[in-house]
Amino acid sequence: MQDKTTAMALDGLVVLDLSRILAGPTATQLLGDLGATVIKIENPRTGGDDTRGWGPPYAALADGDRGDLSAYFMSANRNKQSVAADLGTEEGRDLVTALAARADVVIENYKPGGLVKFGLDHETLLSRHPGLVYCSISGFGQQGPNRDKPGYDLMAQGYGGIMSLTGAPDGPPMKVGVGIADVMCGMYASVGILAALRHRDRTGEGQHIDLSLVDTQMSWLINEGTNFLTSGVPPQRRGNAHPNIVPYEVFEAWDGHVIVAVGNDAQFARFCDVFDAAHLATDPAYATNSARLANRDALIAILRPLVAARPVDWTVAQLESVKVPVGPINDVEQALNSDQAHARAMTVDIEAPETAAGHVRLLGNPLKLSRTPVQYRRPPPRFGADTDMVRDMLEQDGSTKGS
Repeated sequence: MQDKTTAMALDGLVVLDLSRILAGPTATQLLGDLGATVIKIENPRTGGDDTRGWGPPYAALADGDRGDLSAYFMSANRNKQSVAADLGTEEGRDLVTALAARADVVIENYKPGGLVKFGLDHETLLSRHPGLVYCSISGFGQQGPNRDKPGYDLMAQGYGGIMSLTGAPDGPPMKVGVGIADVMCGMYASVGILAALRHRDRTGEGQHIDLSLVDTQMSWLINEGTNFLTSGVPPQRRGNAHPNIVPYEVFEAWDGHVIVAVGNDAQFARFCDVFDAAHLATDPAYATNSARLANRDALIAILRPLVAARPVDWTVAQLESVKVPVGPINDVEQALNSDQAHARAMTVDIEAPETAAGHVRLLGNPLKLSRTPVQYRRPPPRFGADTDMVRDMLEQDGSTKGS
């Protein structure tokens, strides 16, 4: 565990988290890692965040019970307090309204308009607390013809175009292996919240942030999206090949698979030398990247047997020695147990006394800040674990009733 006395970038910031599943929790976990106090509201009628039941696997508890700490839930909910509150009751609404009065940030992922009946929508809370930063995440955003449709990661990947680019050229559209639309939406939410806080700190003025899974997914179509906007030609699935660079893909080797990522003509020449095919680098059909793109199929047909005749370790060692980008394809076990992952603290053990092991092992935060480092202060909470503490805090300052 880290030194918890070290200053953190978001010390003193209070975040009221009305979100669940992945996009919102990803954003609030990041804010919590950076020092914010995150109060997660969970509905006792449903047993809390939906993902508490998205297992196995679960972290085994010391009492032998399965418990509610699924691996999925733990992936996005450390550094948070869990408060059980039912917005369908006056008591629950009063509690959350009182917390909103103390918060710097509110983040929610209800359907657009879904919090109006509780008096917890952005218009109501911003009228009461003009300095509040209020972030809404939904499937399609607060406006538009699809405003009222539900949004899940898979649907966003389908609607936003990324599935049409993912998978084998002759196969069906394929989703990315993790909930990347949710995760990236959470990243954009974090950036938007920090930008809005910067504005609030300068002017005292809060604001509403409107984010959708589909909007954010479209935004990270990156070069493929801009390829279409520039050419008018919809891009197609290419499997592991790159739309603008050749050779830049996965090759089958003698004993496995290897990634080759040739980024310029000089690298291509060195690649050809390694495989005793220097003539390819001077052939006008392949000498430049533009030529290689135009003659992709013919070139790849030449290169595949050259790579297939060598083992992975030989290819990696030889290409690395001449500074041609190359690498293996690790499975998750190999990646997370690698020396590089260890050196970069990309897995962390967090004390969790209620678990059988006394700790949980989670993915680390990739941010390495020299002055205000990320800290792992709290394990993912049991459902409602902090309800009494938060109620006592509010009663002490007389704010158990809404403001």
